[in-house]
Amino acid sequence: MRPLDRTPKLATAILLCATALGVAACSDDNTDPNSQIGANPKLPDIKQYLFPPMHLASVVGWKNDEKPTVSQGLEIKALAKGLQHPRSLYVLPNGDILVVESKAPAAASIKRPKDLVMGWIESLATSGGDTGPSNRITLLRDSNGDGVPDYRGVFLDHLNSPFGVALVGNDLYVADTDAIVRYPYQPGDTKITAPGTVLTQLPGGPIDHHWTKSLVASRDGSLLYVGVGSNSNITENGIQAEKDRAAIWEVDRATGRSRIFASGLRNPNGLSFEPETGALWAVINERDELGPNLVPDYMTSVKDGAFYGWPYSYYGQHVDPRVMPQRPDLVAKAIAPDYALSSHVAPLGLVFYTGSSLPQSYRGGAFVGEHGSWDRDRFNGYKVVFVPFSGGHPNGMAQDVVTGFLNDKGEARGRPVGVAIDKSGALLIADDVGNTVWRATAANSQGS
Repeated sequence: MRPLDRTPKLATAILLCATALGVAACSDDNTDPNSQIGANPKLPDIKQYLFPPMHLASVVGWKNDEKPTVSQGLEIKALAKGLQHPRSLYVLPNGDILVVESKAPAAASIKRPKDLVMGWIESLATSGGDTGPSNRITLLRDSNGDGVPDYRGVFLDHLNSPFGVALVGNDLYVADTDAIVRYPYQPGDTKITAPGTVLTQLPGGPIDHHWTKSLVASRDGSLLYVGVGSNSNITENGIQAEKDRAAIWEVDRATGRSRIFASGLRNPNGLSFEPETGALWAVINERDELGPNLVPDYMTSVKDGAFYGWPYSYYGQHVDPRVMPQRPDLVAKAIAPDYALSSHVAPLGLVFYTGSSLPQSYRGGAFVGEHGSWDRDRFNGYKVVFVPFSGGHPNGMAQDVVTGFLNDKGEARGRPVGVAIDKSGALLIADDVGNTVWRATAANSQGS
């Protein structure tokens, strides 16, 4: 049980106070969320307050006859239900699907009332019912391609809050919250029982604020890239707690040696290589408590040696006045990201579409899983969007592809996290609150 769960009465009292203060201090302004999508998002004035506005989507789950809504030309159904917090997905070369089921690690004790409230709210917002084992990888196999797995079993168990997976040759790498671990794999394996070998340690506890570690291998397999999120919203746990965090690491697969590839990225996830240019891309969760429409989360190509602002500035060189001491030298170097996704949508999954079974309009673009907001009056995110690309760069407005994770009462039936493309070219979505993996296909396609 997390430390926050032991003080529900205190948390409830503080929550009521915080909500009243937050609503009195700041409600959503009139900024259109769509004006914060694209290369030049609208950035309103900073708003600061004792407690941020909080609007929690209570979890109700999916009824038996319910499923998400998809855009025209698509249809969707559950590939697997009854999972325990499926966070990310990885498709093996033979078509087997690895579903990473993961719970947050135990947090360090939190002393500030504001931290207590916000941590408790976050735990409620991501709770999909802790009724079974997690921190494992489940394998799904659909032998005949009909969209119904004929095998489901535990592939790898007893992991430490895993998230990212990458296969290079016969080496399967899993990014636990505190290490990249290597396991032996043979094509067709349905279970790994051999002990793993640590390739390199990663920043973990005792705080471990952003604990998910996204992972991708370079095209030649010699390097691994791993996202390491910050240990706070905006250094409130001390700058020393941010050592080697808010960054993407590059790890030599042969030796385990690592270096910071890019920094100033508050919480990088969805690490993926854009297929046309070969550039590394990621989706980033930006900072909170500057207002309901600051700061836009984003997706960006990630340049070697680049600094993207956190914590000293946002969206390029817009200074965050809360961080002391200021670092104008770093602000001057801060690079603006490529494409804003709107504020507080919480993107956690990214995949480029290289398949051919979905409609032509999706070819070459990127699907993004938006986990959804909790810190603004009007919900934002809670959907999967598609960003069209041309010439290796975003080219057009983000389009809603999979919605309906919130019902008409604003309750959460599910929340999308990781996205992947299966061997047939269908879109897979990990829903960590609905405890489901969804599969979207072209309407009337075989195996749909």
